[in-house]
Amino acid sequence: MEIQKAYRQKMAAQLAEWGAQIDLLEAKAVNTGADLEIKRTKELHELREKLLGASQKMNEIEKSTAEAWNDVKLTSDKIWDDIKQGVASVQAKFK
Repeated sequence: MEIQKAYRQKMAAQLAEWGAQIDLLEAKAVNTGADLEIKRTKELHELREKLLGASQKMNEIEKSTAEAWNDVKLTSDKIWDDIKQGVASVQAKFK
């Protein structure tokens, strides 16, 4: 169970960091042209949705039994990678 606790703590910290990065990107989006702002706002909205999904998955991890742990972790890792790539992609567009 210690591994699960450490994994949850790692996920919570990363989700908080990504949330802050998305906040910063949203602020930058306001400074772009109207067309770009619409596109960036949509991308950021999609990232927020993924972040919410990851938070929900984190709740599943807390409730998972030892038997279900591996399945939940695999799904969480896939969601994790998707969010990581999404945040990096949007950040690159703002540079």
